[in-house]
Amino acid sequence: MAVADYMEAANSHYYASHDPFGVKGDFITAPEISQMFGELIGLWFADLWARARARDVHYVELGPGRGTLAADALRAMSAQDRRPDVHFVETSPVLRKLQRDRLPDARWHDDIATLPTEGPLIVIANEFFDALPYRQYIKTYGGWRERMVGHGEEGFRPLPGADPADDRVPDHIRDAVAGSVYETSPAGLEIGRAMAARIARQGGAMLVIDYGHEDYAAGDTLQALNAHAYADVFSNPGQNDLTAHVDFSALADAARHGGARIEGPVSQGYFLSALGIAARAAALVRHHPDRAPDIGAAHHRLVDEEEMGTLFKAMAVVSPKWPRPAGFPEKGEE
Repeated sequence: MAVADYMEAANSHYYASHDPFGVKGDFITAPEISQMFGELIGLWFADLWARARARDVHYVELGPGRGTLAADALRAMSAQDRRPDVHFVETSPVLRKLQRDRLPDARWHDDIATLPTEGPLIVIANEFFDALPYRQYIKTYGGWRERMVGHGEEGFRPLPGADPADDRVPDHIRDAVAGSVYETSPAGLEIGRAMAARIARQGGAMLVIDYGHEDYAAGDTLQALNAHAYADVFSNPGQNDLTAHVDFSALADAARHGGARIEGPVSQGYFLSALGIAARAAALVRHHPDRAPDIGAAHHRLVDEEEMGTLFKAMAVVSPKWPRPAGFPEKGEE
């Protein structure tokens, strides 16, 4: 099977049967590190909503995890007298139960097709696009081939496919050396384009926060995590979290084709700092001095360039009729 099909099958089983988040899981996402992350996202939404002078707005989260981000964001929005209806795009029954425990009034969707078709959508996709299926292509001495996954006595392993695939890689890397890998996520790009088309038509914005790169050329970024450590991508399928780095340039192009405007990407450290995370951390320390070391450590982890601050990026997909969201400067100002 193609690497994309392997990744889709493995992650479908993984998320359907696991709560992967937190210290006891396989990884920790930003909302699980500190309430500050979700609160700032909520204030970002509330500010954009107010400046757009929109009436009823739908809060949409793609892959909402345990519902931690949504709970923190909606609490911050409520403090600004903004109370949207809530929609979660989630297929895992394990995670749906956790989300329902936190936010019982939310509405759940198997995919984006059933999201509301009237009214603006304010969408958050935090570490969502990295877990969608990625196709990989490898340069052989006989040209480009799609990377496949085979099974033998030693278990699963990657191998080049039999059919030529030179027409599926960009022109500028066609002459790359043998062994080079190019990857792309058609599923992710289609969701990005479709959400952009909905936002352009209905109003609103989508905030994408994920790890990845702006100017991807080539390289194998597919990775597996288990118990907070890297694992073999092709061992124990369905037991590890499989992800790849998001190509923000490709995602931005797909969203533009959907008719939306793009702001960013900027680094997560820049984005959260622009939204006032330092002031929020200071306020939390004043109210909870006994937690000062933990609050400081969480602040550092979210914004420092050696932690999540640089590798993770933020990008906004915005309706052409809506104002520029906070946290995104004019070109060249970051």
